[in-house]
Amino acid sequence: MKQQRPATARSVSDGLKLHRHLLRSPGRVHTVITLRPGTRAGFSTNRYHDTWHVLSDDHGARLLARLLWGLSYQARPHTVVLVDRPFLRPNPFDAEPADPIVLVPGWCTPFDDHAAKRLKSRLPLSNPDGTVRWHTFGLDRTLAPAAREAWWDRYHRREDRGSVGRRGGLLVLTPRTPDEARAWALQAATLDTTGGYGSDYTYLGPWDHGFDGEIQIFRRFHPMVSVANRARAQVLSRDGAPADPESIRFAVWREAETVRGDAHLSIREWRGRGWELGRDAAAVLVHAGVTTLDELAAVGPVEAYRRLHSARVKGLTLDMLWAMEAALTYRDRRSVSPARRRELFEALGDLPAPAPPQRRRSPRSPRQSTRRVRIPAVR
Repeated sequence: MKQQRPATARSVSDGLKLHRHLLRSPGRVHTVITLRPGTRAGFSTNRYHDTWHVLSDDHGARLLARLLWGLSYQARPHTVVLVDRPFLRPNPFDAEPADPIVLVPGWCTPFDDHAAKRLKSRLPLSNPDGTVRWHTFGLDRTLAPAAREAWWDRYHRREDRGSVGRRGGLLVLTPRTPDEARAWALQAATLDTTGGYGSDYTYLGPWDHGFDGEIQIFRRFHPMVSVANRARAQVLSRDGAPADPESIRFAVWREAETVRGDAHLSIREWRGRGWELGRDAAAVLVHAGVTTLDELAAVGPVEAYRRLHSARVKGLTLDMLWAMEAALTYRDRRSVSPARRRELFEALGDLPAPAPPQRRRSPRSPRQSTRRVRIPAVR
């Protein structure tokens, strides 16, 4: 099987080289288009809040946009695009395995549960029947701001009818018309993680008390996957590790905070019948004289941070300030706006000099040295 050249491993330009596989079954031949080995890309999937997610980074979103835009020109029935191993990663939250992703042109290719199971049974695919050039005519031109706005003005007069769902162990994305495939491509291509949150997302399909699908990307997608893998391995290696998937998921989330070194940023935790200081946060905030959420509210995040800084708390960063502010307003620290962050930072003013570290004296008497001291001769 031909490998992608290193120089083009991250290419997402027009004319991308892809592999073509012919899967024969009684009375039908499916053409399956796949990425070439060596292509630098990673994707994952999960289901959260009743929505199926395709997860990746900025590069993965641009590649997915190319695949969807090229698919919009597909007129030959029974042709699908498959993203399978080695391009799948465990999801970046709890390291559960990802499903293979299939893009189906709903206007010319029927793809029911039976077809999905038949394709899944043939995975992984090897020995392609040929190579194709994946052309995306007009995508680069349409991505220009003026052209993109004009395109959306025309498209918004039409109705979204596409679907995203799991079939036969595959996550199947099915735009119903060529224009809808192009709309999904434009949505993916314009995702951007350079904002303050380090992530971006777009919904797929029509609104029906929620969306079937979503593309979500993260600036640090691959490091997040690495942390989740390590956290899951540590959770499952312990005696008495949870057995049911839901308990494993929550345990991995908690362990991932420790692996990242930011468990102390979970200021507010639900325990028992109410909200309390997080265990790791409490161990840090005790240096500021804060032992409860009520005390934190009375002191305020700015004064608490000043006290922590004065006490020379190891590893203290401004993330702790944002986390305390978010905890008092029932938000995530990443949702604190840039304007509010500037206000908090300015309120810190000139931080006081840290207190000198206190040396702990041993309760035992000093050990007497047995080494002889050489007394210099008096001249």
